[in-house]
Parts: sequence; structure tokens; C-alpha cells
Amino acid sequence: MPKVTEKIPEPVLSVKAALTALGVADTVRIFDEEVPTAAAAASVLGCEVAAITNSLIFEVDGEPLLILASGAAKVDTAHVARRLETGQIRRAKPEFVLAHTGQEVGGVAPVGHPAKIRTILDNSLRVHYELWAGAGDHHSMFSITYEDLRRITDAEELDVR
Repeated sequence: MPKVTEKIPEPVLSVKAALTALGVADTVRIFDEEVPTAAAAASVLGCEVAAITNSLIFEVDGEPLLILASGAAKVDTAHVARRLETGQIRRAKPEFVLAHTGQEVGGVAPVGHPAKIRTILDNSLRVHYELWAGAGDHHSMFSITYEDLRRITDAEELDVR
């Protein structure tokens, strides 16, 4: 098992506080090695890439949209836009992501943001008993069930492919 570090960065503290405030266990784990991709995270955690929940920020008409997608999925933004009846969905620039989440690309968590973000949850994640999501930086992850993730993010469930 990887060595766990002791210093906790501010974005990770925000995620830990959010998890507790939302009524779920603080399962955040901080690693010495970076886990900025689903493949890296799955390797460190010893789980399937499909059980990694990528927190992807998109921009729709100037507003953020958070899509929680399986690490094994490629989000079809045109499909999601049709289903949500929105304008074009574009991958957000790193500055936009940081401004709306307080977290850098590659470490974005489903929670712990300065303000609520409309959230879509990839329903293909439902088949996994335990999911892992980024916890605010490139070194941290937390575990959660699909139902708890849906509840704490107030996510709309959707096929994102």
C-alpha cells in the first residue's frame, strides 16, 4: 500500500469538511505519488479504472457543469447537451475550473467547491460497490458508494456516452 503523507492542502481540507457536513464518512486518503488520471488512481488503489469517478468541469453558456464520469468512459458532450436541452458543452479551461471549484484540473472533487455546481452522474458507475473520486488535489482520493455520491452532489443521473 502506498505511503500516506501528513500535510493536508487547503482544497483537500475543504473536501474533508464537505464530506462530513454532508453526512458521509471522511474516507480521504492522501498519497505521496500523484493520482491525476483514472489510470494512475486505479493503479495506486488496486481497483478497476471504471470504478474511478472523474470529476470533469465543462462550460455551458458561461456556467460550470460538473460531470462525474467513469474513468473508463469518454463523455459524449453532444449527447449530454441534447439530453439536458442546453447549449454546446465545452471542456472548461484550467482557470475556469480553478475559479469555480477552488481545485486544479486533475484533482477536482465532486464536493468542496465555493458554490453549488450543477452535477451530472454517469449512471454506468452504478454497477460498482465502491467508487473512488478525487479529493481536491493530485495526491488524494476518497471512496464512496454510488447512492451516497448521488445524494451529496444532488446529481442528475444520465448516460453520458
